[in-house]
Amino acid sequence: MLDSMYIPQDKAILALRLLLEGNSIRSTERITELDRNTIMSLLVKAGDRCETLMVEKIVNLPVQDVEADEIWGFVQKKEGHKSDDDGEEVGDCYCFIAIERTTKLVLAHHQGKRTAKSTDAFIGKLAYATSKDRFQLTTDGFPPYISAVKMLLRDRVDFATLVKVYGTPRDAEQKYSPAEVVDSIPTEIMGRPVRDRICTSHIERQNLSIRMGMRRMTRLTNGFSKKWENLQAAYSLWFAYYNFCRVHSSLRVTPAMEHGITDHVWTIAELIATR
Repeated sequence: MLDSMYIPQDKAILALRLLLEGNSIRSTERITELDRNTIMSLLVKAGDRCETLMVEKIVNLPVQDVEADEIWGFVQKKEGHKSDDDGEEVGDCYCFIAIERTTKLVLAHHQGKRTAKSTDAFIGKLAYATSKDRFQLTTDGFPPYISAVKMLLRDRVDFATLVKVYGTPRDAEQKYSPAEVVDSIPTEIMGRPVRDRICTSHIERQNLSIRMGMRRMTRLTNGFSKKWENLQAAYSLWFAYYNFCRVHSSLRVTPAMEHGITDHVWTIAELIATR
């Protein structure tokens, strides 16, 4: 099932399932009795398969409402702790994500720095995933979105941003307590977006699911990624699993089934099988 990896299929699937349910590499090692290096190799191979699967299946899809956002993480160390000897793949790392609001399908994701270059690459992936039919797109107020959308999606989107205004922390709040949202400012950027549909709540809920399902993205733990490619593989595995294997509680089917891409709930074995 995974090329040259000679481990029992049931153990491989169990290890991936544990990783997808928020377990760390070391806890997965203790439960499965697989070596941690084997588990990491398994994750990278499965992530590569899932990345290819997403490119093959999520393409030229008709959509109505798309929400996009970035989720912050880091590799090895946070940006403020980097030294001059650290490379580009060390420090803060953002994953740009686009989700279809109605079907909850993850359309595109891109791992990179929070820069205009990464934003352009992400919007290019979103353009590849969606058909030429017109749809509404909502993002946060990150400025590079405007130029990227105008360059790559100008022929098909009604585009708006939603900027949230946060209040000042109260005296009793701790350092990591979420700030209170006191206002949300919708702004129409391009086309004719419907004001009632300017929303980022669904993509923000997806970010919560990521932090709950990926141990390396859970805050204030030592499970963070030590290599850029490992985090990228974990994202690819997570999004493919979310789209094809995980039944959404409000839909009662998977997002891929709701969108008509597939007719059944996939198993993890199907997800990573050779294609």
